[in-house]
Amino acid sequence: MRREVIFEFTPIGTSVKVTALDVASDLEVSVVAPSSASRNELERIALQKLRYMLNRQGEAEAGAKKPGDREEPGGGGGIVV
Repeated sequence: MRREVIFEFTPIGTSVKVTALDVASDLEVSVVAPSSASRNELERIALQKLRYMLNRQGEAEAGAKKPGDREEPGGGGGIVV
């Protein structure tokens, strides 16, 4: 599935901050790299981080507790006697 991604480039001295925004989820990530790097390389790195965070977010949502799940007494971990 293709996603729409918006890139923003902000020069900071000899570096550039690249922000990638996933339009569908409003998830935003940033990377800072040397301004001597090519635009394609900067976009590739920012997009790679965005994909990583989208996958991580999906895993967290899949592992989230569902309504009706019982909490462990005492916050989990340990032995209940």
